[in-house]
Amino acid sequence: MKLLFSLFLWITFIGNPDLAAIRKMYPTVTKSETNAKEFTAKLANISDDDDKVLVAYKAASVLLDSKFEKKLGEKMARFKEGAKLLESTVKSEPNNIEIRMIRLSIQENVPGITGYKKNIKGDKKFITEHYDEQNSSLKEYLKNFVLQSKSFSEKEKQFVK
Repeated sequence: MKLLFSLFLWITFIGNPDLAAIRKMYPTVTKSETNAKEFTAKLANISDDDDKVLVAYKAASVLLDSKFEKKLGEKMARFKEGAKLLESTVKSEPNNIEIRMIRLSIQENVPGITGYKKNIKGDKKFITEHYDEQNSSLKEYLKNFVLQSKSFSEKEKQFVK
């Protein structure tokens, strides 16, 4: 009986990763290939039907993972897959500030040659206008992002201070 209960708990909690853990990992994923691969592995079982914020993080993981592909064709295919997934997630929840933050964090860091930088101004504006409406933990997470973001000037960062 204990074995069955343990197995049930393991299956229940192995499913989707904890959003708080994903948020904690996200700022460090670009620091090394190991961090990026661990992040990608943690989100591997997320499907389009799951929480859209987790789907957006999965899309970001695919985009980040494309950076480490060896062959140009595979790199481009992986990048397009991640961008398509992220855009469909934004489209399904256009008023989700965290999804917009994820897209902004990707677009401000991808090379210009990708052509994937067209939503920076709109996402910045959305985050600026809707920041005060968020709960305290999300506000703190967004604040940390904004303060390190390349897209916001020092003057623009004042709204989070």
